[in-house]
Amino acid sequence: MFHSKIIGLGHYLPDQVITNDDLAGHMDTSDEWITERTGIKERRYGVKHKETTSSMGTEAARTAIANAGLQPDDIDFIIFATLSPDYYFPGCGVLLQRALGITNTEIGALDIRNQCSGFIYGLSVADQFIKTGMYKNILLVGAEMHSMGLDFTTRGRGVSVIFGDGAGAVVLQASEDEGGILTTHLHSDGTHAEELTMINFGSHGGYHDEVDYGFPKEETLGGIFVTQKMLDDGLVFPYMNGQVVFKKAVVKFVEVIEEALHETGLSQEDINMFIPHQANLRISQFVQKRLGLSDDKVFNNIQKYGNTTAASIPIALSEAVEAGKLKSGDLLCLAAFGSGFTWGSALVRW
Repeated sequence: MFHSKIIGLGHYLPDQVITNDDLAGHMDTSDEWITERTGIKERRYGVKHKETTSSMGTEAARTAIANAGLQPDDIDFIIFATLSPDYYFPGCGVLLQRALGITNTEIGALDIRNQCSGFIYGLSVADQFIKTGMYKNILLVGAEMHSMGLDFTTRGRGVSVIFGDGAGAVVLQASEDEGGILTTHLHSDGTHAEELTMINFGSHGGYHDEVDYGFPKEETLGGIFVTQKMLDDGLVFPYMNGQVVFKKAVVKFVEVIEEALHETGLSQEDINMFIPHQANLRISQFVQKRLGLSDDKVFNNIQKYGNTTAASIPIALSEAVEAGKLKSGDLLCLAAFGSGFTWGSALVRW
């Protein structure tokens, strides 16, 4: 059986830096308020009309492919994870393929919508494809341009101050050598799906709740995807119940990591580097404490970039490797939790 190894990494971050003080100029907030609750000091925003989720993903992918010593046409499958695609459809995977100049290869492109855990889900899917011998070189990208859809008023501050833009990518390759991805574990629980959500625009038609979204009468054709009331009342932005998310996240992060360790016969003491999804620095610190990990075994960059959802783990992993935080033989632990709720973990022998 083949083993999946990460042989190339890359990330891309827009040049535009938005500080907490910058946001305070648009809403009732402050650097102290944001830092205390999230640990975030600044984030990056893409340039309107010039940068998109797929364009940032393409830049990260080019770096990862070059880092792997490959050419774009060596890739035989693409996985693209995002919650902020350029288009409602088609997904960013084919746009990435086109931007890389490899449409002639006609390789498959899979788009994943698992929000904050999208990269872990993508990693697990790629691992299964490689282990079965179906593909040899898989490009996995996580990218987000959140800034295009946030509410920059005081009404939206609980969400808008958290998120940033960016992209990360890895190339996974089949290897007959031991190591690489040891195990992945994926979970979900849709009970509280609406506690972290962007309900509109969509085709739900009010099916899941009794909120008045301004839908027309039943006998009217169409009119569901977007209504004037949604636009007038600001019902088109993300919503998060922060307390519910925090309480669930700190439990599931630890559980899914312990599940992975148990599966491989390893312990918390064996972890050399832990890179959590950069959801909130307070969540990461809580999980770190529960796992008994020292600061030198945890990599966080949310202070600089905010929460970049599907891009957060590959960006952090790419930066950690650049900084020399991982060496051959190290045990790397990755974990994420997010909207759905969905969560997952991976253990990688570097």
